Amino acid sequence: MRILFLTDNFPPNISGGAGMVAYNLARALVKQRHDVFVIATTQDKSKQGTIKKEGIEIFYLFSRYHPRWQAYLSLYNLQTVLKVIEIIKRIKPDIVHAHNIHRYLSYYCLKTARKYNKAVFLTAHDVMLFHYDKLMSKNGDYIYKIGVWDQIRSAKKRYNPFRNIIIRHYLKYVDKIFAVSHSLKKVLEINGIKNVETIYNGIDVDDWKINLDDVKRFKEKYNLTNKKIIFFSGRPSRAKGGDQILKALALVRKQIKNSVLLIAGKRNYAQEMRGLVKKLNVEKNIIFTGWLEKRELVAAYNSVDVCVLPSLCFETFGLNNLESMACKKPVVSSYFGGPKEVVVNAKTGYLVNPNNVKSMAGEIIDLLKNSDKAKKIGQAGYQRAKNFFSLDKQVKETLKWYKKYV
Repeated sequence: MRILFLTDNFPPNISGGAGMVAYNLARALVKQRHDVFVIATTQDKSKQGTIKKEGIEIFYLFSRYHPRWQAYLSLYNLQTVLKVIEIIKRIKPDIVHAHNIHRYLSYYCLKTARKYNKAVFLTAHDVMLFHYDKLMSKNGDYIYKIGVWDQIRSAKKRYNPFRNIIIRHYLKYVDKIFAVSHSLKKVLEINGIKNVETIYNGIDVDDWKINLDDVKRFKEKYNLTNKKIIFFSGRPSRAKGGDQILKALALVRKQIKNSVLLIAGKRNYAQEMRGLVKKLNVEKNIIFTGWLEKRELVAAYNSVDVCVLPSLCFETFGLNNLESMACKKPVVSSYFGGPKEVVVNAKTGYLVNPNNVKSMAGEIIDLLKNSDKAKKIGQAGYQRAKNFFSLDKQVKETLKWYKKYV
């Protein structure tokens, strides 16, 4: 088949997990002898153009605008739409599979895709089909219907009263929507998004293996030798539990003096964290790496003792947990949303309420103090990632849906 992916971000121009999921799926489809094309975007004009990477032809379109206009330009972005139409007409795909298109490519591309090929699919990686931001708890619940006032409180001046109506109109051109977890499927359906099936994100555990020399170099680079390392990767923010893990670290260091928190990701939130870091007196226990490219990220995971995902927001899947498990590392994760479908509590990690900092810190301390237990849990996580969340399984389930329409 000729398969076209639409995604705002795609390696190497990437800043989120959805782009990596699309990349891994595209590579796997190429290995099965399908012709795979990708239309993605870049905010750097010098990087626009076409490249071929690992058998995938990638079209990078330039698009950049102020975030205040996202609720409008995410519906129809003149910077990209006409170019997308031109490329689709030229390559004539059998399948168009959209991932995150809610910022630069825009939802109008779904209508365009329907006009020029046999089938259109959309993977929902987040809640942007019905909301403006991370989904936070409401009266202790994360699975609920978002009302107009919830939208206005979240979006403020960015609010567009027609946004969700128009998105639902464009979703009529999609043959099937894939949710990355049953939890996400449920919250989508509660908020009026129908025609949804669950396909879990997959991982190739072989991609996460690394030699001991690379691990040693990574530890030396960031002064991690002889330290007990807690790893927090991704884009730290308050919604992702940035404040919670700092408070937990303050409790951990009281019992484990050589414990450190390694934070990988963009540094935007790092500046905001400084006040709390100073107040908790944990400056010497935190190491920021900044954004890590794939090889260094693999080295990071393989260098640490325990990985954490302390999100206060609804996690649609929790890709960080799966990456940790692929590297045989135990996880301490929030149980809000998808993580409870990935992590088996007390077997492949611990599921916690991140609002209970003392409990979260206790699980981290337990794993740092009991290396044999941590190793056993990490091994169990590895087997679960390999058996239940393999990339091969994700590809097989995705192709099953493609073949229904081709």
